[in-house]
Amino acid sequence: MRAMLHNGNPGYEGLSYGEINEPTVKAGEVKVQLKTAGLNHRDLFVLTRHTDRVPLIIGSDGAGIVTEIGEGVTTIQVGQEVVVIPSLGWQKKSSAPPKGFEILGLPDNGTFAETITLPVENVAPKPEHLNWEQAGVLGLGAVTGYRALFTRGHLQAGQTVFIPGIGSGVATFMVQMAKAVGARVIVSSRSAEKREKALQLGADLAIDSEGDWEEYLKGETIDLAIDSVGAATFQKSINVLKLGGTIVTFGASAGDTFPLNLREFFYGQYNLLGTTMGSIEEFHEMLADMQRSKWAPVVDSVFPLKETLQAMHKLEEGKQFGKIALKIS
Repeated sequence: MRAMLHNGNPGYEGLSYGEINEPTVKAGEVKVQLKTAGLNHRDLFVLTRHTDRVPLIIGSDGAGIVTEIGEGVTTIQVGQEVVVIPSLGWQKKSSAPPKGFEILGLPDNGTFAETITLPVENVAPKPEHLNWEQAGVLGLGAVTGYRALFTRGHLQAGQTVFIPGIGSGVATFMVQMAKAVGARVIVSSRSAEKREKALQLGADLAIDSEGDWEEYLKGETIDLAIDSVGAATFQKSINVLKLGGTIVTFGASAGDTFPLNLREFFYGQYNLLGTTMGSIEEFHEMLADMQRSKWAPVVDSVFPLKETLQAMHKLEEGKQFGKIALKIS
């Protein structure tokens, strides 16, 4: 079968589109003929983290049709349309992932291929209102956003959430998830085009990242901030929180470290929470909420699988609004 492979040479140098043996199905597994897959920033990081010379199929998100089931599988049928759940070894919602938790696409083979075999618990029925491109980009970003907003952030109707850096796939997911429960949503971006698109998506207010956040938001009460940008925005996110407010972080694309004034932080009674990905249970909770409200992923663009490198360059530039999809079959 055809797949995007990484051979252990760091970065794009180790990436190639080629042939690899199709996987076999074991007991408790299903084989999925993938229709689409989705890019995540993690796929860029994997190109430097994977150093083994054994080719690795990269990718964490995907959707397709079940073509074979292993012994003991009763909950999924051949011919069923499914989405991939990329959380490996994290069954139930918990305060932190269990020991041994992994994300599909490293160290195990991922979704940028014509077929994949997975434990049956790592697929779920595709929501009927999603097309293949939308379904294929759902997995990693949607469960990450859901856990950040609700499991960790405890967002409720009537509260206000601030999401800096609108434009990423997970940020566009969170806007829709938050609006679906009746929250007020504020976002930021330096791009006027992205701010306008965020408002069209349902955000209540979109501010210029390069302006004075405290001036823009002086009339707002921010209960929760979800910061995935990192050092460039973290202190500014804290500064606009209400006293006793909560900030949840799951990314650091603009830097891992920054100075924090502890005295201001503890006098402000702020709550700082970390999160990453989410459990299979949370993925199903997210799907149930999606089915009720009928929100759908924003797909910025679609590339054929063999043009994954070009798609990665676009993701690295950060000019997309929503997710970048790969068409496989």
